[in-house]
Amino acid sequence: MENIKIFTQLISAELHLQEHAVENTLKLLDEGCTIPFISRYRKERTGGLDEVQITSISNRLSQLQEIAKRKDTIVKTITEQQKMTPELEKRINDCWESTVLEDIYLPYKPKRRTRAQVAREQGLEPLATILLMQREQDPKRAAQRFVRDGLTVADCLKGAQDIIAEQVSEDERSRNQVRSAFRREAFIESKVVKAKKDSDEAQKYSDYFDWEEPLKRCSSHRLLAMRRGESEGILRISLTIDDDEAIQRLQRNYVRGNGSCQRLVAEAVEDGYKRLLLPSIETEFMNLSKERADEEAIKVFSENLRQLLLGAPLGQKRVMGIDPGFRTGCKVVCLDAQGNLLHHEAIFPHPPVNHRMQATMHLQEMVKKYQVEAIAIGNGTASRETKEFVADALTESAPAVYVVSEDGASVYSASKVARDEFPNEDVTVRGAVSIGRRLMDPLAELVKIDPKSIGVGQYQHDVDQTQLKHSLDQTVESCVNMVGVNLNTASQHLLTYVSGLGPTLAQNIVDYRKENGAFTSRAQLKKVPRLGPAAYQQCAGFLRIPDAKNPLDNSAVHPESYAVVEQMAKDCHCTVSDLINKSELREQVDIHHYVTAEVGLPTLTDIMKELEKPGRDPREQIEEFEFDSSVQTVEDLREGMELPGIVTNITNFGAFVDIGVHQDGLVHISQLADRYVSDPTQVVRLHQHVRVRVIGIDLRRNRISLSMKGMGN
Repeated sequence: MENIKIFTQLISAELHLQEHAVENTLKLLDEGCTIPFISRYRKERTGGLDEVQITSISNRLSQLQEIAKRKDTIVKTITEQQKMTPELEKRINDCWESTVLEDIYLPYKPKRRTRAQVAREQGLEPLATILLMQREQDPKRAAQRFVRDGLTVADCLKGAQDIIAEQVSEDERSRNQVRSAFRREAFIESKVVKAKKDSDEAQKYSDYFDWEEPLKRCSSHRLLAMRRGESEGILRISLTIDDDEAIQRLQRNYVRGNGSCQRLVAEAVEDGYKRLLLPSIETEFMNLSKERADEEAIKVFSENLRQLLLGAPLGQKRVMGIDPGFRTGCKVVCLDAQGNLLHHEAIFPHPPVNHRMQATMHLQEMVKKYQVEAIAIGNGTASRETKEFVADALTESAPAVYVVSEDGASVYSASKVARDEFPNEDVTVRGAVSIGRRLMDPLAELVKIDPKSIGVGQYQHDVDQTQLKHSLDQTVESCVNMVGVNLNTASQHLLTYVSGLGPTLAQNIVDYRKENGAFTSRAQLKKVPRLGPAAYQQCAGFLRIPDAKNPLDNSAVHPESYAVVEQMAKDCHCTVSDLINKSELREQVDIHHYVTAEVGLPTLTDIMKELEKPGRDPREQIEEFEFDSSVQTVEDLREGMELPGIVTNITNFGAFVDIGVHQDGLVHISQLADRYVSDPTQVVRLHQHVRVRVIGIDLRRNRISLSMKGMGN
């Protein structure tokens, strides 16, 4: 990898990590190793860096590689202009900050025909130099020498001023002065477009109709809200600083004394600031603030997605999935323990159709016939009413009932993935199947859906979509590999996210499984078409084979370490199975005896933890939940009420909680705990069961304010 030494030094300093750890991580990434593989199986080389640190290294590497490409383009462009000097080339080569790099390039950057360019073509650059030197007592007399082809003295002076204005706007010191002013004192202002003020769509932005605050204090959610209002034509946003002070600072760089030349230069500096420099830096800071807001929002979204994907699984049980509804009825599906569709039908327990008795009978028959062990009900329209109906209909030895988030189920049901799985069923059946399977294993089902459509986070459609996709894909990959995947039951979509695989190899594994039956060992993976040694090394440790002949095939122990475990068992005069099943045997193992040049204490420590609980699912156990039966609608709410709720979404300004009234309430960050909270994820997690107090009800704006203070969550 080119520039590895420079990249190592830069990343090490920025992230405060050891250089050797960063360098080895960069080499592993360059070799094609994935982040989950490096963090899990290469701790000796990275010094034990965790997944977050390795992800940061990987992301910064991508940024530096982009800067390197940009530098190549800049050097080539300036060289073609025959303006490259050894000093300039060294400055470019030594620069690794995008903003500084673009400032260096700005005077040489091809641009449209500017006023300054026209003046240069008219031969007025020497006059601009004369004015800047400020030695000429009479600038008009100096300008006389340049009068030609219809140009007047005034035209010449104006052209010279245009050249000076452009020089000021492209000067690095000038740009940095204005940047400093923006960092210190810039205010962001938001005003409503008068013609839109009274429209219904404008009301959700009413907080920003006349808003002003320091840019450095503007939170990401407020900035993104204003930007959305601007894109919808409802708001106008601008950044402001003290222009007079900024102009005076710049003029001190260029104007020396008083006189006619000095006045012309001062005017040119002011023009350069207002016409060129100010709009450029304002745009730059608008973009920078948007990038920071995007980064925060994407971080929130990724963390929410992680929590959703790692939601507690019910496991392999016979499940009934119900997609609730009023007018169109409830679509009911029955699934076997592997998630296969056994039966589906629609029942109508609610108005306006209201065939409640018939629906009760059909529900009871399905539960009995298909030996249903648990029921999953989507949390959308008619969810609560459907749960109450199920409770009434199944009074005796009823299966456990769970309410499941159905965000993204409609997207899945209309997708190619769903059509391939259920070509003969309509979207309502597919949606109900997705709800049922989410209860069994949220991770396995949710990987089939575009993460943006799952509906957790804030302003996901307003942030940089490339960065969002990259971050969410990394999150899905991280979760899938942390949990591990059953090689014999995983779908192609789930296998796609396993370290080292991807869509093609994932499909090849599924095809091989269909042709040859279930895998009996990890080593069989080597027979899968196009799955070579590199891919096998990356994926093997994350794939599980329950009931395999070698028990290590159902663990997170990598095949490259099997020999170490076998030696441990041999030294204890037992089998590998004995070593796993008997703690007294494991206690006899001194891992220091097995340290080699390739296998160090970090790997050996991980191996012993895995032998203790091989293939253990790191996710929590699922819990049932009940809303307060006395509260059905927003009108039933009263301030001071204490209610149970489920956290449905987390933003950086608080958490949204479903309290069973078809409208989530907001627990503002200031109401999350009896202490200061800087990050809501420190206090709550998605789908957490909490107790909340109602502290405000705004029926007109359909807003519910909640508090968790003093609730003992």
